[in-house]
Amino acid sequence: MAVDFTPPRYAQMVAALQQRIESGAYPPGSLLPSENQLIAEFGVSRTTVTRALHLLRQDGWIDSQQGRGTFVRGRPTTAGRVRHGQQVLDQADTAPAARLLGAGTARPPAWVTAALGTGEGATAVYRRRLTVEGDGTPAELVTAWFPADLAAGTLLASPEPIPEGVREHLRARKRARADHLTERVTARLPTAEEARLLGIPRRTPVLAVLVTARDSTGHVLQVADAVLPADRHELEDTYPV
Repeated sequence: MAVDFTPPRYAQMVAALQQRIESGAYPPGSLLPSENQLIAEFGVSRTTVTRALHLLRQDGWIDSQQGRGTFVRGRPTTAGRVRHGQQVLDQADTAPAARLLGAGTARPPAWVTAALGTGEGATAVYRRRLTVEGDGTPAELVTAWFPADLAAGTLLASPEPIPEGVREHLRARKRARADHLTERVTARLPTAEEARLLGIPRRTPVLAVLVTARDSTGHVLQVADAVLPADRHELEDTYPV
């Protein structure tokens, strides 16, 4: 059965203001309506307006000047760019470069358990895939972990590919939709299994990108543990200041 999903009010407001900025209704340098005006127009609380403006300011769409108001900066050069964490979550099992290695239930490593917020020793559902280059060289090992209660009634523990992708599968089966992502990048040595699957020596450092996806209420939907050989990758970001 199809399930309709309505984005939270602050997300609807962000999308509406971005559309106005891109269409020229709010040109660069113009003064954005005040918080009170936005509250009245959108019929939302001040908390919702504050959160929406914070996200727009954080991504470089607007700029607040104390005593003067909030001004439009325009569409930032990085707007619409897909970041690495989103790429990790969006890659489908059936993508040409992806190889599904397995799925099931297991006890996550300590850093994943901490991100999931489950008790020590608790199990979770996982899906593991390997991304390869055009010549077959392993490029990235990703293990996605899901809370056991969220995975119940889904195909997440199945070793077969999920054609529509994990995020769409969660929306359809559990009405679960990611609202925001958190990325944490660390450098470490690989485990024996990681080194074997990536085809690297045990003493070769890796970049570990831990991506935590939460819904609009803050509940964790999944934690993706992505491991990349450090000698084959570099992570670069550009953002407005």
